[in-house]
Amino acid sequence: MLKSQSLDVEQVRKDFPILKRKIHGKRLVYLDNAATTQKPRSVIRSMVDFYSKHNANPHRGVHQLSIESTEAFDAGRKKVVSFINASAFEEIVYTRGATESLNLVRYAWGSRHIKKGDLIVLTIMEHHSNIVPWQLLAREVGARIEYVGVTPDGSLRFEELEALMGQSPALVAFTQSSNVLGTINDAQKICSMGRRAGATTVVDAAQSVPHMQVDVQKIGCDFLAFSGHKMLGPTGIGVLYGRKEILAEMEPFLSGGDMIKEVHISGARWNDLPYKFEAGTQNVEGAVGLGAAIDYLNSLGMDKVRSHEEQLAAYALEQMGSVPGITVYGPKDVSLRGGVVSFNLGDIHPHDLASILDEEGVAIRSGMHCAQPLLESMGLSATSRASFYVYNSYDDVDALMGALSKARRIFCL
Repeated sequence: MLKSQSLDVEQVRKDFPILKRKIHGKRLVYLDNAATTQKPRSVIRSMVDFYSKHNANPHRGVHQLSIESTEAFDAGRKKVVSFINASAFEEIVYTRGATESLNLVRYAWGSRHIKKGDLIVLTIMEHHSNIVPWQLLAREVGARIEYVGVTPDGSLRFEELEALMGQSPALVAFTQSSNVLGTINDAQKICSMGRRAGATTVVDAAQSVPHMQVDVQKIGCDFLAFSGHKMLGPTGIGVLYGRKEILAEMEPFLSGGDMIKEVHISGARWNDLPYKFEAGTQNVEGAVGLGAAIDYLNSLGMDKVRSHEEQLAAYALEQMGSVPGITVYGPKDVSLRGGVVSFNLGDIHPHDLASILDEEGVAIRSGMHCAQPLLESMGLSATSRASFYVYNSYDDVDALMGALSKARRIFCL
């Protein structure tokens, strides 16, 4: 039963063709949204329409198709500007995803500003994409990395963060919302602390921008990264937000066509922002699809998206609380967590559990979730993870619970 929620889930589900699929003869219950989300017809249609009517290289031609392609490409960017409340068009750089966005910062900013002996502050709950680039940079220049730990309930240890801020870090990089624990970190507070300490701040918002209202000006971050495919958009398109004055002084990340104004035998002159960071033929259809995804989320209302996920998380935590042998990780207060619930059931390996659930049409994620340092700090090798989005409802949680009951019977728990 769908029950009353912030969103009309029954109507929302009609917009997603894939949700009509049967998996092993069962209704598809898709609970792997922290990995990637499904796409509504409007997003799919926008990309088909671009290829069918407007396909051409942007910025490089004066013929009609090129003009239309340029307009479509930059129209998507304007929607991103509004969606995260950036202060200028020039602050939005298209990338292939959050991973590339973070690597862009590592190379184009970090290589010039992080020096030997500098301190880089991360949290133990980071996705590998917000750890490995900084590890490589630290090894390259001789910087050091310190990690902020988490409490037993999955919250950041702010006393550790404050102590590290007192050591004048050069960089503070952190996730706004954990893809394992669901923990929502106070990005505004952390960036304020970083600013007072003289640090540059980088926010991994891959798990926050799709699920709540994110205002980069209010947060006060220097950089913020997210991916289109986690917010109903296509794969292969992402965004790096950067403060205009910082982006302006950075060197290009990739070089080649379109990121230049002039090239001579003796050298080259870079293009204006944001195009300086967008070398080569761009993923125009991805930008179009991302713009359509933003339109769709705006039509639902991000306040309702957030409220909907809080309700689902609360219901899931309540139902799981009655399951013998289950261990659930992360904050118990749903106002402090996103729609992500990681858990283990007895001694069933998460991969085995995911396979059993798949037989019931329930798609979850199992493993380390690209957050091995976090799991190791918790003494875990893997967890199971259910993650919710706008097309999920209580009946999906009920299906998950039924599949968990089957797993308990199979393993005699």
